[in-house]
Amino acid sequence: MLLVMDVGNTTTVVGVFDGEKKLAHWRLSSTLHTSDEFGVYLLTLLGTKGLSPKQIDGAVLSSVVPFLDGPVCEAIRTFFEVECLRVNASTDIGMEIRYAAPLEVGADRLVNALGGREKYGSPLIVADYGTAITLDVVSPDGAYLGGVIAPGIHSGIAALFGKTAKLPQVGVELPPFVIGRNTNESIQSGVLFGNAGLTDRLVEMIQAELKLEKKISVVATGGHADLMARIARCIDHVDPWLTLDGLRLIHGRNSKSP
Repeated sequence: MLLVMDVGNTTTVVGVFDGEKKLAHWRLSSTLHTSDEFGVYLLTLLGTKGLSPKQIDGAVLSSVVPFLDGPVCEAIRTFFEVECLRVNASTDIGMEIRYAAPLEVGADRLVNALGGREKYGSPLIVADYGTAITLDVVSPDGAYLGGVIAPGIHSGIAALFGKTAKLPQVGVELPPFVIGRNTNESIQSGVLFGNAGLTDRLVEMIQAELKLEKKISVVATGGHADLMARIARCIDHVDPWLTLDGLRLIHGRNSKSP
């Protein structure tokens, strides 16, 4: 079985595959820092699904938090006795990268692009709603072109709360109206409907820039994918665990390499 992990600034996503079948997946807060913490946490997660660490014979990691890469890989080596493949821009992912500075691309963005291309074809835009909102673009011939990075939903709410004297911290809930009837609803409306409009407009501009005659397909992923798909008009598919599928594909490609 394959253990897959994507470590983000706010959340860490973990999954287990048996071949192409996803047996389990979890979305956790990124609050762990030591290899022992990661190891115990992973063992506990597997235990909730009746899985043994001895069943894990492969592991793959993407991360945008470099100082956690070492502890995660050490935990997997110690507790599961396997070496973890770390995905970065130099990893053979089976996709041409046409970014001007390939080493600057977050591993999660490449993983999402590959997973999206394999599941939904190309051209494609993958909209990932995490700490940041990223739109990653796959060309008609299947290459990674680049994309857009914007502040995420939680980032926007936290910025309002942290930088203003009277605005409260609010939950990520869809308000009943665009015109908020109180301060909480007003903030939720601005952040959620505002980001839906941002997504729609950026997709429209990408479509025009690529000079595509047919509408480009858009897949939403990340923790708020379901919510944003309800209010952004451009989204065609919702796949909250797309990153895990991309990691599985990359591991399969590299484990077969001589």
